[in-house]
Amino acid sequence: MKGFIPAKYTPYIFAFFMAGIMAFLMSAVLVAVNTGLANGYVWRVLKAYVIAFPIAFCCVILVRPFVMKLVALTIKPAEPPKE
Repeated sequence: MKGFIPAKYTPYIFAFFMAGIMAFLMSAVLVAVNTGLANGYVWRVLKAYVIAFPIAFCCVILVRPFVMKLVALTIKPAEPPKE
């Protein structure tokens, strides 16, 4: 099964996956730094992730318009193809 969500939801799906992956990676690293890799590490990461994911998702949604403007200011537009 390929592509079952309408394209108009692309920004939200992107935000969902980006926030999910980043929140998990940040949770894993921060839990390791703060409490180590001792017993219960995976459980502590999952507990942190449950808190971090909704926050990350909201942040990605809120920051996206600003980031899009920064990208537009930074990237030189492509030149039209020469015939």
